[in-house]
Amino acid sequence: MKVTINEIAKEAGVAKSTVSRYLNGGRISQKTSDKIRRIIEEHNYEPNSFARSLKSKKTGFVGVVAPALDSFVTSKILIRMDEELRERGYTTLISNTSHSIEREIESLQNLQRQKVDGMILFATELTPAHFELIETLTVPLLVIGQETDRTHCIVFDDYQAGYKMGEYMALAGHKNISYIGVDETDIAVGQRRRKGIEDGCTENGAEPIQFFKSGFDFDSAMLAAEKCLRNSQASAIICATDTIALGAMRVIREKGYRIPEDLSISGFGGYTVSKMIHPSLVTVEFDYLETGRMAAATIVNLMQSDEVDQLQRPHFTIRKGESVKGKK
Repeated sequence: MKVTINEIAKEAGVAKSTVSRYLNGGRISQKTSDKIRRIIEEHNYEPNSFARSLKSKKTGFVGVVAPALDSFVTSKILIRMDEELRERGYTTLISNTSHSIEREIESLQNLQRQKVDGMILFATELTPAHFELIETLTVPLLVIGQETDRTHCIVFDDYQAGYKMGEYMALAGHKNISYIGVDETDIAVGQRRRKGIEDGCTENGAEPIQFFKSGFDFDSAMLAAEKCLRNSQASAIICATDTIALGAMRVIREKGYRIPEDLSISGFGGYTVSKMIHPSLVTVEFDYLETGRMAAATIVNLMQSDEVDQLQRPHFTIRKGESVKGKK
């Protein structure tokens, strides 16, 4: 026999409105929330989301647009974010754009037509087309990965993370350092991370870095690493991502160099595989679980018209490894 919302409220010892608030992601105490969730799970209660949306003018859906679902960073954040949103009574609608800006814009437009309550964009680049669309949106938008004053953002502190890695390499005794990074169209990684690395190196005794451009993929990282080895005398290479670092490590080994005896290397991302390989990779590890929780809480607060900081930054740490000579 199917249980009703009235019966759930009675069993939980709360008002029907409290159960409704729970189902719609409203604010209630953690103790009450846990009690209602337990009763719902015991009775396998499934709320009528269509009826709820007609009554409340809300659908209970949060649209998520991501450039690539096979990305380590995106998947880590997305899994935690989805878990948090489910606990708050929301369902995610996920759209993969395969790094196409046109599909990204189309996906945001389609999600708005589907009457989602809010949208989250994992952005690798923000273009004039994005800003034009933002002006037309009628639901809250949260951007992850890029910073703008047009909407709310969660952004890694790329400058400080870059600075700390540059400082780390310089203080390990490396004076001649190369950097394999990405195009400047990516403001966060292409500009701020690079600037942080440059400042962290030079302000701690190293020479100005020599830059070699790569894409985010493994193959272009290998090509950039080959160019780096041909054209620099660096004792250390800092890479913009762990994927780039893994591509560079392969080339370094193929050319007969030893890591870290002949050449030190580091990355950004804190990927699981980076600590499983030998030598393990020194890398900046961003707190993806914190980011996922932060994203879920932020979009829910925005959908409820609560006040939220426009810019938020998750924490990061340098994860030690074996790939940098002079550091343990």
